Amino acid sequence: MPIRIQGQTFYRTKEALERIGISRRTWFRWLQENIIEDVEHKDRKGWRLFTEEDIERISNFAYNLNTPLNQDG
Repeated sequence: MPIRIQGQTFYRTKEALERIGISRRTWFRWLQENIIEDVEHKDRKGWRLFTEEDIERISNFAYNLNTPLNQDG
């Protein structure tokens, strides 16, 4: 279930990856290999918080829609 913080909707890792259609193993391998940039937001416990934009960026990458690999590109 998404959470709202200061008017913005965030998804936890499990929810985001299910929406994207990739496994946790794939996500963490991409991060470890610096293939894709990590998300910007984390909660006080250090857990990742994914925005709709993060989900779209990662989904585009996962399905090779010719988008930049990180937010800067």
